[in-house]
Amino acid sequence: MTGKIKEEEVIPGLSFKQQILSFCKTRLNRPHAVIIGAIIIITLLCLRACLNNLFTDWDDKGYILNNELIKSISWKGLKNIFSTPVMGNYHPLTILVYALEYNFVQFEPWLYHFDSLLAHLLATLLVYWLAFLLAKNRLAAFVTSLLFGIHPMHVEPVAWLAGRKDVLCAMFYFAACVAYLYFIRSHSNRKIIFYVCTIVLFIGAVLCKPTAVTLPLTLLLIDYYENVTFNKRLFFEKIPHFVLALIFGIISVKIQAWGLTVHKESYSFLAKTDISAYALITYLWKAVLPINLRCFYPYPAKINGTLPFIYNIFPLIIIGTIFLVKKYAANKKTIVFGLLFFTVNIVLLLQFIPVGDAILAERYAYIPYFGLFFIVGHCVSSSFTLGIKKAYRYALLMTYVICVVCLGYLSSERCKVWYDAHSLWKDEIKKEPVLAPIAYNNLGFYFFEKRQTDTDTIQQKNDIDSALHLLNKALRLKPDFVNACEGLGILYSMQGKVDSATYFFKTLIRINPVSNSWFDYGTVLYASGEKDSAIMAYSNAISLDTNNCNAYLNRDIIYTEQKRCDQAERDFRKIINLNPNIGIAYYQHSFCDTLRGNKVQALQDVENAISLGYSAVDTVYYKMLQSQ
Repeated sequence: MTGKIKEEEVIPGLSFKQQILSFCKTRLNRPHAVIIGAIIIITLLCLRACLNNLFTDWDDKGYILNNELIKSISWKGLKNIFSTPVMGNYHPLTILVYALEYNFVQFEPWLYHFDSLLAHLLATLLVYWLAFLLAKNRLAAFVTSLLFGIHPMHVEPVAWLAGRKDVLCAMFYFAACVAYLYFIRSHSNRKIIFYVCTIVLFIGAVLCKPTAVTLPLTLLLIDYYENVTFNKRLFFEKIPHFVLALIFGIISVKIQAWGLTVHKESYSFLAKTDISAYALITYLWKAVLPINLRCFYPYPAKINGTLPFIYNIFPLIIIGTIFLVKKYAANKKTIVFGLLFFTVNIVLLLQFIPVGDAILAERYAYIPYFGLFFIVGHCVSSSFTLGIKKAYRYALLMTYVICVVCLGYLSSERCKVWYDAHSLWKDEIKKEPVLAPIAYNNLGFYFFEKRQTDTDTIQQKNDIDSALHLLNKALRLKPDFVNACEGLGILYSMQGKVDSATYFFKTLIRINPVSNSWFDYGTVLYASGEKDSAIMAYSNAISLDTNNCNAYLNRDIIYTEQKRCDQAERDFRKIINLNPNIGIAYYQHSFCDTLRGNKVQALQDVENAISLGYSAVDTVYYKMLQSQ
């Protein structure tokens, strides 16, 4: 079976809805149904392990566990979702999906993982639809979509809940490509419907993840592949797409500007080119040989202030690849289209401007890999139609089957790595023990949080010891690691080791002199009885952030203990202006009222504290006020 079709995919005169119904009735015949069923079953078998996974400590807290936006789907809540960036990014549709899931199961991870896998299946089926429309060949579409569904490089956005935005974006992105194909192939007076659908789906994609702004270029590639004449009409048709891309691109840049973490190492223009070329080549070879996969790919260590010499070779490899493609594949439209699709959709993610501490990320390849897989699908299907000997055909088919089995096994094992923070960061440390201090830091915080849930005192001690060891390791690898320094200060403070805690908090203030650093230092000083020094630390915290409510509160407590009621009163007024629902603030204020002889007001403050949920009220003190 060659899988070719003779009929046109678009029937003139039908609406978009009718086109879809027609496709389902006439195209989803037995071969299509069998292929789609096989894609779903094989993908589920390879990725089902992720359904057992928990939350990790890598961005899952920011997007889900500690995200107040997802806790309300009222009109006000929806307004907040669509007007509030999350972790320096604007992807409200992704946050809305989290909100819907929270509304059903709160923080039960199974539904979140089920939805991620379901979204991936839908994206994979859309890839099949798109590849089938482009290639007009079921076998090519099957090969393309199956590779997309089970490739180990695609596990990260599926198994990692914070990576959901990539999968949702891909759903809208590929659907927009499908709608556009119907648009350019339709000759009916209802053609505008397909055009509008493309626009709407494009907006949906960028509201899931802004990297979808590359869609207009992808649509031009589809024009090239479909032999659409490049004229004024084509130019004007693309104007809305490019305008939307520009608008959402500007919005994304402005939102990210405040939270953008630029890599601290400085690189020359040539070094940035080398880094980008390295990332591009890595994405290419990992598509063929997806081994040594990691959740974090650190920048290389400099040697005498420069990148290792081998990085100079990668731009030459790219130039050589371009030369070979131009010489041997320039007339092979599918190869050119696939490579350009990959390049267009990965180019913005190549870290030419080094952002963060990762040189590349597996989730970035989610949409771009369609182009590479489409080339493979074309090659496999072509082998059955070009008069190749039967033995060679079956050898090629067997090779493909073996590759699918190997890829499926690797993906299944990779899903297990994403089970929780412990398995994730242990795997990272095993594969990158030197250049990724973030792995030691995050694993250390995993044990730090695990201590709070363990009931056995011996296990709690082991958790603290493990956390201390890992955080110290992270700080040795990266002496200016803020999170590790802060974690060590807190741990030593909990153990009553004031000198060690003070050392780390002073180090923290030196490398990161922000409000919260001074606040943490003040808390250690207060716990050690150095109240005047603690007041100075809290005052420094407030000078750096006049809205640091916790600093006002702790300073208020010390002022009250020292019977400095006027100063405590000023802090109390500031606290309730910032947040009138802090029960402990009213309770502390009652002591100042008592010292001033105003026990009626003191009683009212205590009752206000109780009404706000504060439960640590001294019952003897409360009864004394009630008896007045």
